[in-house]
Amino acid sequence: MLDALLLRSPSPVLPAGLRPGSLLDRALGAYLGLAIGDALGATVEFMTPREIVAKHGVHRQMIGGGWLKLAPGQVTDDTTMSLALGKAILDANGWCMKAVAEAYVAWLRSKPVDCGNTCRRGIRRYMTDGSYSGPPGEGDAGNGAVMRNLPVVLATLHEEPAFEARSLAQARFTHNNALSDAATLICGRLLRRLLLGGRLTDCRPLADTFVADNPRFRFHPYPGRASGYVVDTMQTVLHFTFSEPDFERALIGAVNRGDDADTTAALIGMLHGAQCGATALPRQWLDRLDSTIAAAIVAQTGALLTLSARTRHELPRRLA
Repeated sequence: MLDALLLRSPSPVLPAGLRPGSLLDRALGAYLGLAIGDALGATVEFMTPREIVAKHGVHRQMIGGGWLKLAPGQVTDDTTMSLALGKAILDANGWCMKAVAEAYVAWLRSKPVDCGNTCRRGIRRYMTDGSYSGPPGEGDAGNGAVMRNLPVVLATLHEEPAFEARSLAQARFTHNNALSDAATLICGRLLRRLLLGGRLTDCRPLADTFVADNPRFRFHPYPGRASGYVVDTMQTVLHFTFSEPDFERALIGAVNRGDDADTTAALIGMLHGAQCGATALPRQWLDRLDSTIAAAIVAQTGALLTLSARTRHELPRRLA
């Protein structure tokens, strides 16, 4: 009875009066969904499906642990790098690549719980020579750029050219690779369509066109690999996003594939969360998120949408 009452009451994580189906609801669903997927998947990151079954049966509880020995509800670099990028956008009141670069430096110096090798290498390159990207390289085909791009999408929601340019700029800071570029842009475009009122069924043609143009990302039939290689990551994200009907089933399916489970689940949580909205996120996960992280996400999401709305209002004057 108490559990039923809890599920019907507003979550303490969400702002009071949040209207289901509103843009803010969808945006918070995406950002909090990313954090939920991150925290849920981190428990089984780098495990195989067989190892997960042996240890957890079906992994579905936000219990922390894993190789990083996290507290329940604690997130990893997927979420904290996103927050760093969002803060840089807001501090610059729009866009400044130097602000983004310095935000990533500050993030690295804060000794985050986790940092991928490619991200670390790119940040340290900037610290050494001040460059905003390195030469294109096969070693940059990881998923670190796509996992953190959500704040760019929110801030450029009504400006397609700005979305593309800024997404690629932040991506190439650490991951200068054509596959990473393609993944970052398609994930962002799917999210934009959902935030602007679309459903996942509306997004499937966009994904199919992407695969036709980039056949290495073909996800049907699902190859079954969920590594940090951006092709494996996106095949997993697209498979579970379109094959499972709701947020909870999609995340449970993805995290039980193991491997880079925090990032695959974060991106799936972002897309499914944008469709269902924050008010429909599973309470057993939403209310267990690290409260400091959840509060930062709520504050940043509102501020990024405000920035986007202001930019939209100013756009006709800039084009005049």
